[in-house]
Amino acid sequence: MIPFEWPIWLSLLFFLVALVYSMVGFAGGSSYLAILILAGFPYEQVPPIALVCNLIVSISAFWHFLKGGYFEWKRVLPFVIFSMPMAFLGGRTPVAKELFYFLLGFSLFAAGIRMFMPDKNFEGTRPVSPQETWFLGMPLGAVLGFLSGLVGIGGGIFLSPLLFFMRWASAKEAAAAASFFILVNSFAGLLGQLQKGMPAPGEWLLWLGLAVFFGGQLGARVGATRLPRLEIQRITAVLILYVSFSLLGKAF
Repeated sequence: MIPFEWPIWLSLLFFLVALVYSMVGFAGGSSYLAILILAGFPYEQVPPIALVCNLIVSISAFWHFLKGGYFEWKRVLPFVIFSMPMAFLGGRTPVAKELFYFLLGFSLFAAGIRMFMPDKNFEGTRPVSPQETWFLGMPLGAVLGFLSGLVGIGGGIFLSPLLFFMRWASAKEAAAAASFFILVNSFAGLLGQLQKGMPAPGEWLLWLGLAVFFGGQLGARVGATRLPRLEIQRITAVLILYVSFSLLGKAF
């Protein structure tokens, strides 16, 4: 039985995670997982909860970046062709606790590093041919999709840095692509996770859903505009990296 006071502080933490993550097109799945695990939830039960929250936030983030004119189908479609079925497969696959902690810790590390980086570092893009996009996008999407479903995240925290480093997208374009990638993979991964069973939703799940909805709406509005947010992201990144190293320590 979950103590009555848990939904209060869990909802506050989920709201803050959704707020900060959605600023850069993410949904916060890795941090929802970490919070629930640190709160004492069994690791086998938390991925479906995180994926439901991911869906709520990614819909908001994608809508705001789409309205801002930052989303292009040709940039993200090659990645999602195989990522969705692989996310479903990953969601169905049982995973050992040590491997789960390692993958989650690694996911948080990637998210924390991204939060430290200012958007201006990624404004230089280069022309990309359709052949290059499909040739690299399909296998990379398949790998990221399987990893996403296995852990219970959307995979945007891996796609966004890839787009940056390959100079295929600016910061906001990558955020738009990541939000859509998270949306479709969270849905597919959730379907896979449900094959393994899901904890009975209680009233606390409703509160978590409302918290991430409002946090995601606010963060996505900020992220799709030019409002300053770097210092908030960096403070959050320190906390994320701390939890990342803690989980990596549990894995070994």
